[in-house]
Amino acid sequence: MALDRYICLQCGYTYDPKRGDPKGGIEPGTPGEKLPEDWRCPVCQADQRQFARRDD
Repeated sequence: MALDRYICLQCGYTYDPKRGDPKGGIEPGTPGEKLPEDWRCPVCQADQRQFARRDD
């Protein structure tokens, strides 16, 4: 089962669960649905409401 990737609608950053967000303390393999509530886009600091699942 593939993990969904999510794109920030503010700046275009893609959260890829395979990579996680090491600078943000998110381990590789963490699905988008399991991100902490206070996690923000590492590029523009948008909150998670500004992310949408990528279909590609």
